[in-house]
Amino acid sequence: MFITLLIVTFVLSILVCSIIAKLFSNSLKKILERLTEPAISESFRKYILFAMYVVGISSGVRIWELERYITPSQYAEETQILVLNSERWILEVYRTIIATLEGIAWMLLIFFLFTLIAYVIVKATEARRENRS
Repeated sequence: MFITLLIVTFVLSILVCSIIAKLFSNSLKKILERLTEPAISESFRKYILFAMYVVGISSGVRIWELERYITPSQYAEETQILVLNSERWILEVYRTIIATLEGIAWMLLIFFLFTLIAYVIVKATEARRENRS
């Protein structure tokens, strides 16, 4: 049962990452084309999408949380392994979706903050060039 849960959370994280990557791909492309040379903007976009998958999957598939189903708690007085019943399955699926979205949201927030700073620098540099001309 544990292996099935691990596979389900992994596949679900990939699915959520794919949906988010598809939603943000155009925005990433436009931002990176504005801030970088066209020759390298596509490479940056691919890297950001790769990072999105890595962060999303590692956030969604929480191995340390899933270990509770195969290892007894070292802090509990009674050493019991949690049982995977239908309620726990629903909870784990929900946690996977939320954790994947949360990880991607933090990554994109940091990315967009840095690109906003870069955009301000690019605009200031362009304004200085126009003033000199």
